[in-house]
Amino acid sequence: MKSSFHLVRIFGIDIGLHYTWIFIFILVAWSLAEGYFPDAYPDWSTDTYWGTGILASLLLFVSVLIHEMAHSLVGRARGMPVHSITLFLFGGVSNLEEEPKEAKSEFLMSVVGPLSSLLLAGIFWGIWLTLSGPEGPLGATIEYLAVINALLAGFNLIPAFPLDGGRVLRSILWGTTGSLSRATNVASMAGIGIGWLLIAFGVFQVLGGAFLGGLWIAFIGWFLSSAAESSRRQLTMHEYLSGVPVSRIMTQSPESVHPDTSVEKVVRDRFLEQHHRAIPVCENSHPMGIVTITDIKKVPQENWASTRVRDIMPQRELQTISPQEDAEKAFKLLAENDINQLLITENGQCNGMVSRSGILNYLHFQKELGMKPGTQAH
Repeated sequence: MKSSFHLVRIFGIDIGLHYTWIFIFILVAWSLAEGYFPDAYPDWSTDTYWGTGILASLLLFVSVLIHEMAHSLVGRARGMPVHSITLFLFGGVSNLEEEPKEAKSEFLMSVVGPLSSLLLAGIFWGIWLTLSGPEGPLGATIEYLAVINALLAGFNLIPAFPLDGGRVLRSILWGTTGSLSRATNVASMAGIGIGWLLIAFGVFQVLGGAFLGGLWIAFIGWFLSSAAESSRRQLTMHEYLSGVPVSRIMTQSPESVHPDTSVEKVVRDRFLEQHHRAIPVCENSHPMGIVTITDIKKVPQENWASTRVRDIMPQRELQTISPQEDAEKAFKLLAENDINQLLITENGQCNGMVSRSGILNYLHFQKELGMKPGTQAH
């Protein structure tokens, strides 16, 4: 996930924080310090409210991390590599390198998250009872964690994809029908429908005077509905691109430029005459990078003649792919690295280029022509 920073490594899994986590951490701490704890314990000082609110907010995200670690460890045990977990606005996400290959694996991986939250709720509740329900900040924090973990488990068990409950639903449908596509469509439609119900309920709450709570419920509904629709699009992309070699979509052997070529010459001979928007940069047929119109626009026009291509190429690891790889893998690389073009290399030589727009155009024509997934024109 972009815009995140590394925090720690646990069991070989990198834990990161997305910048949106800071927003929700402050919001939760504020709501606890200014609302939840003052209502339940009116005799505390302001410093106690804020100290307890910050501590409870931190421990909430520790609970979320345990929830995601449960997903990740079970996924890894079932043969699915997990390279990182990112905590963000809506909790956390385990970043899998691949999706489950069978319904049983998805079921086990999905259900263990809510079960871990229920276990945490039981542990915290047991501690609170053992301490005879203390009324101080420690007891209040433990009680809050028991309640919030139970709510977290309950919310995640809602049968709306891509929540854990929606994934459990998909795994059951997948196992009974044998069709991942049909199961995903049903689970995603449930996610979209429940998302819109939450939006409607949130608007009703806002109109009834509960502005902040209603707005938050509506926002969660919008996120759930959008995520479910995105999952349907990803499935469509998987069906149409899986098994399609990059060579079918790539631009074959595009003219490259030498890294010492001037920006002015690239603009004149490539972008204006040949209407390219991106050009491979190669030296003795060895790939060096890609230069795009966006890179050139950052250079004042009066400096084009004196600026070399190597001076404006993005300084990041060059992403390449072979022409035999799946187009689906190419699209994932483009999305994960937030780029629009990939160099195609074979035996260390420039062989072509594939773009995000090229892949999307391929998908568009496949669907417009009514071609079914898995069929290709020869």
